[in-house]
Amino acid sequence: MLPEEKPCKLSGVSLRSPGPPAVMATPKGGRTLKRKPPVSTPKGPLEVPVPTEKDWPEDHDADYVLKDPDQELESLPQPFRMISKLVNLLFEQTWEAIEERDALREAERNRVQPTVYPPVAEIQLNKIPNCMAISQDYLFIGGAKGFSIYNLYNAKRIYVWEKFKVDVTSIWATDLGSEMLIAPVDELGIIRLFYLYKDGLFLIKAINEADDASKQSTCIKMELSQGGDFAAFLLQGGGDIWLDVYKLPKDSWLKEVEHYQLAQNPKKKVRQLQLNTLGPITPDNLETDMSISFKGDVKLSFPIHIMKIKPPKPIAGTSFKSPLEAFAKIEDCHGLGSGQNHFIKDSQWEQQAEIFNTSYKKFLDGEGEEEPLSMATFHFFLPSCVFAVPMEAKSSFASGVACVLGVRWTGSHNFFLYSLNRTLKDKVDHEGVWPCAAPITVSELSCSSSYLVLACEDGVLTLWDLAVGFSFGVVALPEGCVCQSVHFLKYFLVRDGQNVYPETPVKSQMICVVLCTDSSLYLVTARGTQGPSLRVLVERPEKHLDEAICAVAPVRALPGMVLIFTRNGSMSLMNAAKSEVVCAFAPPRPHRVGVPWKPVFLVSLQLPFFLLQGDCPDEAKSEEEAGDTRNSVFYFNFEAYPLLENLSKNYTIPQEDLLDTMAFPEALPLERRCELLLQKRAQVQVPAAPLPVRLPADAPERQHLMVQVWSLPLPEEAWKEFLPPGLDLAQT
Repeated sequence: MLPEEKPCKLSGVSLRSPGPPAVMATPKGGRTLKRKPPVSTPKGPLEVPVPTEKDWPEDHDADYVLKDPDQELESLPQPFRMISKLVNLLFEQTWEAIEERDALREAERNRVQPTVYPPVAEIQLNKIPNCMAISQDYLFIGGAKGFSIYNLYNAKRIYVWEKFKVDVTSIWATDLGSEMLIAPVDELGIIRLFYLYKDGLFLIKAINEADDASKQSTCIKMELSQGGDFAAFLLQGGGDIWLDVYKLPKDSWLKEVEHYQLAQNPKKKVRQLQLNTLGPITPDNLETDMSISFKGDVKLSFPIHIMKIKPPKPIAGTSFKSPLEAFAKIEDCHGLGSGQNHFIKDSQWEQQAEIFNTSYKKFLDGEGEEEPLSMATFHFFLPSCVFAVPMEAKSSFASGVACVLGVRWTGSHNFFLYSLNRTLKDKVDHEGVWPCAAPITVSELSCSSSYLVLACEDGVLTLWDLAVGFSFGVVALPEGCVCQSVHFLKYFLVRDGQNVYPETPVKSQMICVVLCTDSSLYLVTARGTQGPSLRVLVERPEKHLDEAICAVAPVRALPGMVLIFTRNGSMSLMNAAKSEVVCAFAPPRPHRVGVPWKPVFLVSLQLPFFLLQGDCPDEAKSEEEAGDTRNSVFYFNFEAYPLLENLSKNYTIPQEDLLDTMAFPEALPLERRCELLLQKRAQVQVPAAPLPVRLPADAPERQHLMVQVWSLPLPEEAWKEFLPPGLDLAQT
């Protein structure tokens, strides 16, 4: 029979002896049985091993949950268990929001805040301004039932036109030389053309106003060519949409108004404001005796309607009976690339559509809904190497006069080109088509009409150099980014850490910023045949959506600077070369940006300032006190701020400083670049002029050797880079 194990306790530690006890008691009074311990049993007292760190139990804090003992025994019945879960979830979400706000406050506390500058002047308005435009020395503000004209230098209102039935929603103004063309659009979509010459305002025509309200069309968009020779209006009405193009007889207008003014006041000379450098706006900057009056009794010549463009027809089955008929249709190249002239039958289209609908049925939403009307975006192009202008038309298109109209329609892959040398009787056919691999979502033309960007819905941008006549190439945005808008920057250089403009214009050098739909901002540069490059300026906001960018505007008065507006109402000036914020702007308290996600602002192309519409909250003032001062337009002058004063004044680099260096080859004329390149190549010519070279005294040969070395016009220090180890030039 095997011996039983018996626990043995020593000093609080429980041990087990391997054998039976030495003495065993029996119920028969007093006799004991003694046994010898086994040989394997050690003699002496048992020892307790000393505990070490390896024997410590491991504590897993992640697995430890503090629970109420009562909850471990029993759980709440329904519906109290569900209510408990919802309350706990609410507490967890609240705590996460508290931690996020604390982290945001800490980040704001640690962030280096830029210098915030207030406006230098304010125009107080008694009504909400909806739009603004600048031309020459005047500011045009569209609002309730008309528009107002302000002096740009002293913020004085010169004239008010409030004869519309509804409010003005958008306004355009174009400089025609000594006169201006103004085009306001009201809420009914009626567009009117006004002509401002010296102290007279003339109404030319209401383009789309109809006597019958059922036949009234609505103006959705308009565009004026550079110089004001042509105008295009996108109109909608009767379930249809089209583009009307007009030629503006600005020479006739000038003769007609001059003849009228001479007939009225033959001896009176009207003084017109001259464009000067804008300083801090004060009433003493300029005399305020300038006044404008409306001349309603003068009839000016109407614009000449030259073209009506409709959206391209959807591609349908062919009506041709043979391929020869399709080829004969495009013999003049007008239909090449549009996809209209093909030899695909209706049955093939129907079969392809049925296969597509069957394969992607679960992804098709809103089946049977009516498709919205296609919208158009259009641009006026100046003569260039890309567009072929007939010989008989070159005389009519002088330098600076638009010759081609570029049009793209929503959802279309094609960019159509139409010649402006036509009349209304001519057949409307496009002279060229630029097809893209995906539908075009954004098209933008530079102010000089030298560069064009076409952005497709797949995130690919095509860059064109229209002045030279070739493409810079294509660049793809990161995956998931779709272009929202493109803004061109005037080409600049970085010299000694400061952005500067070259004194002479630079060719085939393009810089633009691209704002994406996810509020990320990118800088795109292209130079000659090197291909475009892409660099991120602002990442998309992950958590704080109020910091998302909603609008971007380049500042031409400051090289490489971009004005950025965010959804929380903040405005900042960013240096695109360094991707850093220079300063910020804010209206004075309690004013704020009128609509933060869609601000009404205007950046001047020539002068160093921008305008911003702001309003005052109702709680800041009572309605009686608010009165006429609730809405304002603020002036921000870059030259009035210390950080930007030097940038706005010293922003050009003389051409003489660039002629003797190849640091900025893109800013040099082609002749100078070729001259510097030939000089550099001449330095590496190799005439056979031997130089004596000797080995050191401890060389293995222990003798002097004459080595033939090509003579290069380099200093002795430069020669050492070309010689083998151990050789040195002989002193001659």
